[in-house]
Amino acid sequence: MAARTKSTKDRPSYRCTECGWQTAKWLGRCPECQAWGTVEEYGAPAVRTTAPGRVSTSAVPIGQVDGRQATARSTGVPELDRVLGGGLVPGAVVLLAGEPGVGKSTLLLDVAAKSASDEHRTLYVTGEESASQVRLRADRIGALDDHLYLAAETDLAAVLGHLDAVKPSLLILDSVQTVASPEIDGAPGGMAQVREVAGALIRASKERGMSTLLVGHVTKDGAIAGPRLLEHLVDVVLHFEGDRHARLRLVRGVKNRYGATDEVGCFELHDEGITGLTDPSGLFLTRRAEPVPGTCLTVTLEGRRPLVAEVQALTVDSQIPSPRRTTSGLETSRVSMMLAVLEQRGRISALGKRDIYSATVGGVRLSEPAADLAVALALASAASDTPLPKNLVAIGEVGLAGEVRRVTGVQRRLAEAHRLGFTHALVPGDPGKIPSGMKVLEVADIGDALRVLPRSRRREAPRDEEDRR
Repeated sequence: MAARTKSTKDRPSYRCTECGWQTAKWLGRCPECQAWGTVEEYGAPAVRTTAPGRVSTSAVPIGQVDGRQATARSTGVPELDRVLGGGLVPGAVVLLAGEPGVGKSTLLLDVAAKSASDEHRTLYVTGEESASQVRLRADRIGALDDHLYLAAETDLAAVLGHLDAVKPSLLILDSVQTVASPEIDGAPGGMAQVREVAGALIRASKERGMSTLLVGHVTKDGAIAGPRLLEHLVDVVLHFEGDRHARLRLVRGVKNRYGATDEVGCFELHDEGITGLTDPSGLFLTRRAEPVPGTCLTVTLEGRRPLVAEVQALTVDSQIPSPRRTTSGLETSRVSMMLAVLEQRGRISALGKRDIYSATVGGVRLSEPAADLAVALALASAASDTPLPKNLVAIGEVGLAGEVRRVTGVQRRLAEAHRLGFTHALVPGDPGKIPSGMKVLEVADIGDALRVLPRSRRREAPRDEEDRR
C-alpha cells in the first residue's frame, strides 16, 4: 500500500505554461485557455522552505529614493519619444511588435544612429539579417555613426559577450525570436527559448542601467508571438501598425510603466527611410476645388491626438441579386449598421438594391464610433448624388434608434478642425466650448443631420420604353 502511494505521488503530471491549468495526462490543447502546445510535463513539486538571506540593498523610505536614475533620455525621434513618455529610461526594456515589412527594423536603425554619441554607445544586434544587409539599409536611410556598433548573432551567450565588450547604453535586438540559448532545449522562437532570452536580457539591462529595445514577431491574428509572460516582464509594449500599401505608420503604446498608454506616434515610410509626422492630417484629406458627392470629413482620436480623416462612399446599380458591400479602412459591421439606420430611420430606400463601396483616404483605419455620423452622411450623399457643404466635418455616434450620441474629446476635435480651416461642424448636443469663428450645428438624430444635404433629386437612370409610356 505504501509503495502504491509513493508511485502515485511520483507520477508525472502536466501543466499549461500559459494559464497554469494542471492535468494528469498530456493534451495538445489546454481546455482552460484554449492555447495549443502549451501543456508540458513537470514533476511533483517538493515541499521547500526558503530561509531569510542577505539583502542586496537596505530598504529606505520612498521619499529618500533618488528619482533621477529614472530620467528619460531622448531617442532622437520626437514621435517615438511622445509614445515612450519622453524617451528611454535607463534600465527599461521595450518590446516593439508589428507585422513583417511594416518598418520595425528601419525605425529602430534610425533610432540607433540618432541616440548614439560619445557618452552613449549603441549596440544593434541582428539575428535575421547579415551585417552587410543592415549596413546597406543604414546607407540608404543615412543611419551611420561611429558610436553605433553592429553585430549579427543568434546565440545568447555571444550577445551577452558583446555587452561586456561594447558596454552600450542602448541595446537593440532584432528580433527576440531569433536568439536562442544553448542551455535550453527547443528551437529559437519557442516558448522556453523566448522566456530564457528575454529574462537574461532584462537582468542585464537592470544591472547595467542599459536601455533595451526588443523586436517581437506577431501571429496572423496580430497578437505578439511567444508566451504572454514576455509582455508582463518588459516595461513598455509598443505596437507598430500600418498598411503596407500606404505611407502612414502608427506606433501605439499598449503598456508603459513610465508614461501614458493612450499616446500614438505617426510616421511616414518612404524610400529614404522613415520620418515622424507632427501634423499627419494632410495624409487623410483630398483637397478639391468643389465638393464631390459621397464624401464627408470627420475628426478621429488616435490616442490623445485628433486627426482629420475623410470618408468616401460610392453607390452604383447592382448587376447581381445580392448587392456588394465593400469596405476599406472601415469596420464592415458599422457600415452595415449605418445602412440599416439610413433605410429605416432616414427613409432612404435606394440603398438596399445597390452596390455600395466605402473607404477612407490615406490608409487610416476608423474604428471608433465617433465616425458613424460621417459614414452615414457620406452614404446618404452618395445615394442622393448631392455633395455636402464645403468645409464641413461631422462628429458623433449613431444609435440604432437614429439618435446621435455624444463622444469623448469633442472640444479637441473641433479645435483641430478649426486649425485646419474648417468652418462648419455637425456634432451631438452640448459640445462645450466652440472655437471662435466656427459654426457648429447640434443634431439630435439622423433626420436632423440629413437636412444639411441640399434639396435636389438624384439623377434617375434611363427608364425602359414601357415606363415612358
